[in-house]
Amino acid sequence: MIKNYVVTSLRNLRRNWNFTVINIVGLTLGLACCVLIFFTVRFELSYDKHHKNADRVFRILNHSIADGDKGFNTGMPMPAIGALGNDFPELKKQITCTYALRSALITIGTGAEKKKFSDPGNTVAFIGPEYFNLLDYKWLKGSPKTSLQNPGSVVLANSEAKKFFGNADPMGKTILVENHRSFTVTGIIADPPVTTNFPFKTMLSFASLKDYGAFTNWDDWISSYGGGQIYLLLPDHISKEQFEKQLDAFSKKYRDPEAAKKSRFVLQPLNEIHFATKIGNYSNRTISKGMIWAMSLVGIFILITACVNFVNLATAQALRRSREVGVRKVLGSTRGQLLRQYFSETGLITTLSVLLALLSAQLVLPYISDILDINAEGALFFADPSILLFCLVLTVIVTLLAGFYPALVVSGYQPILALKGKVSKGGKGQSNLRRGLIVLQFAISQVILIGTLIANSQMNYFRNLDLGFSKDEILTIGIPDVDAGKVNAMRSKLAEMPGVKSYSFSAFTPMSRSNWQTGFTYENDPEPLDFGVVMRPADTAYFNTYNLKMVAGRMYQPSDTIREYVVNEAFAEKLGFKNPQDILGKRLTIGGSEFKLPVVGVVKNFNTFSLHREIIPCVVTAMGGYRTLSVKLDKSAGPQQIDRIKAEWTALYPDYLFSYSFFDETLNSFYDKENKLFQLFRILSGIAIFIGCMGLYGVVAFMAESRTKEMGIRKAVGASALNIFGLFSMDFIKLVIVALVIASPIAWYFMNDWLQDFTYKISISWWIYAVAGLSAVVLALITISFQSVKAALTNPVTALRSE
Repeated sequence: MIKNYVVTSLRNLRRNWNFTVINIVGLTLGLACCVLIFFTVRFELSYDKHHKNADRVFRILNHSIADGDKGFNTGMPMPAIGALGNDFPELKKQITCTYALRSALITIGTGAEKKKFSDPGNTVAFIGPEYFNLLDYKWLKGSPKTSLQNPGSVVLANSEAKKFFGNADPMGKTILVENHRSFTVTGIIADPPVTTNFPFKTMLSFASLKDYGAFTNWDDWISSYGGGQIYLLLPDHISKEQFEKQLDAFSKKYRDPEAAKKSRFVLQPLNEIHFATKIGNYSNRTISKGMIWAMSLVGIFILITACVNFVNLATAQALRRSREVGVRKVLGSTRGQLLRQYFSETGLITTLSVLLALLSAQLVLPYISDILDINAEGALFFADPSILLFCLVLTVIVTLLAGFYPALVVSGYQPILALKGKVSKGGKGQSNLRRGLIVLQFAISQVILIGTLIANSQMNYFRNLDLGFSKDEILTIGIPDVDAGKVNAMRSKLAEMPGVKSYSFSAFTPMSRSNWQTGFTYENDPEPLDFGVVMRPADTAYFNTYNLKMVAGRMYQPSDTIREYVVNEAFAEKLGFKNPQDILGKRLTIGGSEFKLPVVGVVKNFNTFSLHREIIPCVVTAMGGYRTLSVKLDKSAGPQQIDRIKAEWTALYPDYLFSYSFFDETLNSFYDKENKLFQLFRILSGIAIFIGCMGLYGVVAFMAESRTKEMGIRKAVGASALNIFGLFSMDFIKLVIVALVIASPIAWYFMNDWLQDFTYKISISWWIYAVAGLSAVVLALITISFQSVKAALTNPVTALRSE
């Protein structure tokens, strides 16, 4: 019996090969998208799930209450580490601090055998042994309890150990960090999975941090460094809310009373860190849960579009199979047998489509993984149990979704009417269903298309927005040694170098991932104000190099210590000064300083964070000890100019590795996530539209075939080819317009919610909907034209003879 079903199904599919191809291609594309999206969503949701205590581990954040959901800071004051251990002795072994270095040079060996390795950032960190009580690692050598207990010890990930020492045993060997401090290897761990927000591969003993030199003062309860974060493991009997109340009391005990009222310590679950788009993490890779659900919905929508194709074409072919059904019923076939026959055909198409989808997804996975920045190395879909189970479930669901209604329609024909060819009289309901499904298809396609257009507009807005500074032709280079003699020597070399328009030494570029935020007191106020400032220490050439504009006062005098301040407009406005001139001469005490120093100038606002955040109060001042060199090149400068700078830099710092980046490229990297998701949605939009057009093509092909004689009569009585084309086109154009009306508010709702993630964003304009609607109409007309023009050009004599 089963064999008979399969053989009959294959014959039917072969006889209607054109519709079979349309169905298989549509389903394959839809299913391939679903497989890839499932793989991506599973990857994103698996971050740090491998830790057995993941649901009890938390990161402590400093929350400025006045700034709402934008006022979270990952950095913790350095004295909080010891104070937490003292005040919560029961948690002492379950509280740890991770202090990641922005970048680090690792040197192995001496003399001719010396090898240097550059750390890209956040893979080298100071960590205490308590860290391993919270998070799980597989130890290959050494012990989690003792390997980082003593100063000068280091634990390496296996890949780093092989990179540094090859196949030699790394235990007991030494590495030199930043040519500053030697560490002895006391442990080796297996490389953590890629789905972690802790990309540490070189773990230095936290007991060495004070000697090495932290970025902030160990006694300063005001300043913080974003790379210095505190994590803790809560016991089962203490809830997150209970401990946050205890942290409120802790904050009041150690911090200024007014500051403690305006900000508080809160807990962020480990499982939420990967989705904290406005806060960030060590991996510098986040994604919002809303985007994950959006991707999932898009995958479901595309699958529905492919299933709609199947239903549309199947119901359209129902009339053609009516006599077949009549004969089968007269010969004794039951409705159940007919249902099984039709489901077997659907199952064959779906199974073949799933196999092709798996193959297609595997082939394009490297490209998609590059777009989405996911690690898919070694991923084999045909050997992945969860992927195969997902595909099995998809096969069943798609077979039921795509086959149920057509099977019900075909098997329900009355044999007498079917044999007389009078089934068409009851076809109005099926026609309305086809129209409704076409509207659904194009509505889904236009929702995705409108979303893609809005995302594209937002990306263009980012690229063209005035950030308050220049970003083009600026080279940024790290300075590993703050020795004043070397810095002055580099200044002299750059001053003589052709093609260099200006240069500056600073702690940070104007917009940076790394930030120094601190509190301050104003004039004679006894307590710090309720908002902090972001610091931008730099020499006076900083303003010229980045084209920062003064709006009041003057620039501070050149110095290697803090003597005067220049503040931005946001700072003056926050203090209530509508006229920037009025803040000049006012005195500030920044951070843990004991000196009240004057404000001598106000600079035009410029963005210090990514465009996800608004401009906040900023202070620019001379300080010395700068770690960033910015060189503005002439537009005609080429690679040889960079080679000259490299040669001079290397001569001054022979023990370090030269590395550079272009500032505009660094800024673009702030929006890698948005750019890559935009690329993905552009691809998905194209696929959804293509599937919809394929379905439309199949329906029009069937209509043209079933109305051949009607077209012959119309042409015989004088209808032109344009009349015939219009007859086919107008009904479908109306359906596309209805789809646009349905899709527009849905797309607006989701994209408006997405835009809320940005402080600087576009307003959704009417032209986006117009472009989406016009594109859909044009594509529909092109799709319809293939069959309608063919019908319009058919010889009426031939058409009238057809049956």
